[in-house]
Amino acid sequence: MTALPSLLTQSLTNFLEGLAVAIPRLLSGLVFLALAYVTVRIVLAVVRSSINRVYVGDRELVGDLIVTLVSIFLWFGVALTFLKVLGMGDIAASLGTAVGFIALGVSYALSEMIEDTVAGVYLLRDPDFNVGYRVEAKGVTGTVAAIELRKTRIDADSGDRVVMANREIEPRWTHDVPEEAVERPEMGE
Repeated sequence: MTALPSLLTQSLTNFLEGLAVAIPRLLSGLVFLALAYVTVRIVLAVVRSSINRVYVGDRELVGDLIVTLVSIFLWFGVALTFLKVLGMGDIAASLGTAVGFIALGVSYALSEMIEDTVAGVYLLRDPDFNVGYRVEAKGVTGTVAAIELRKTRIDADSGDRVVMANREIEPRWTHDVPEEAVERPEMGE
């Protein structure tokens, strides 16, 4: 029966020693999180401000996508660093590796969606491909009604609204230039 008080005393001692080590790490972690929160908010505000100058009007969707991606990367970095500050560096490394493999699998599974999004960014930035322009893409001729990140809507000459994936449009399309917009050389020049 004398072993029980000794066991309780040893357990309490181990608990208090662990607590003495954990409290400074926890306080350091909380200070880190407060500083990281402020820093991430400032960085995202600067990124959003810069992006909003470049992507205006119907192109705001591209800016929102960029800000969201930057935010995800920043907060993931904060989470891994927080684990490292708490003394869980091995867990942070394992988590970073696992997330990398998961991201690789997700990107493969969503490759067509990612391809549509990238093509959508290119189409949204292209000055020759805007809402209201007459275009021909994949055998459809008509007026561009809407350009989104993943798909474009074209009001075809047949009267139908055709919705096409941006990855199908971006590689090959033509812009119909109105007859009056074409400069013709004067006779005798």
